Amino acid sequence: MKLTSQEEYGLRCLLRIARQGEGGALTIPEISEAEGISSYYVAKLMRILRRGGFVTSARGQAGGYTLSRQADRIIVGEALAVLGGRFFEADFCTEHTGVERMCTNTVDCSIRSLWRTVQLAVDQVLAKTTLKDLVSNEEEMTSWVGHLVKIIGAATLGDQITTNN
Repeated sequence: MKLTSQEEYGLRCLLRIARQGEGGALTIPEISEAEGISSYYVAKLMRILRRGGFVTSARGQAGGYTLSRQADRIIVGEALAVLGGRFFEADFCTEHTGVERMCTNTVDCSIRSLWRTVQLAVDQVLAKTTLKDLVSNEEEMTSWVGHLVKIIGAATLGDQITTNN
């Protein structure tokens, strides 16, 4: 369960632009230098983010990349989906069948249940996190995420209690 470098660096590039403030623009060389990523890789990431609708680009002296919408309207989960996808997709089991045509655990798989639950928890946190939230410092973000996890955990526990009654 790892983030890919494309997801990590792409999110860092997006965050770097967000830190410029509304309307602030950065060029590929500026992002490259600030993040310690090659210009070639930044260009690739910015192309993905532009096609995904997260940034816009302008040429010329005052050109560069800007956010396509306000940072509080960019959901981190959506950006990560464009950059690489999700941890667990529905077709995962059909792609990991071993030497058989169909997985031997297709009918009853406790592992699949675990991965679905992990994906649900990740989705809930990422769906509630915006790029504006990430503009904060690490201490503030740690506190905010801790609070968010408590809320999600309480809501999930409440759902389980309701379902079991």
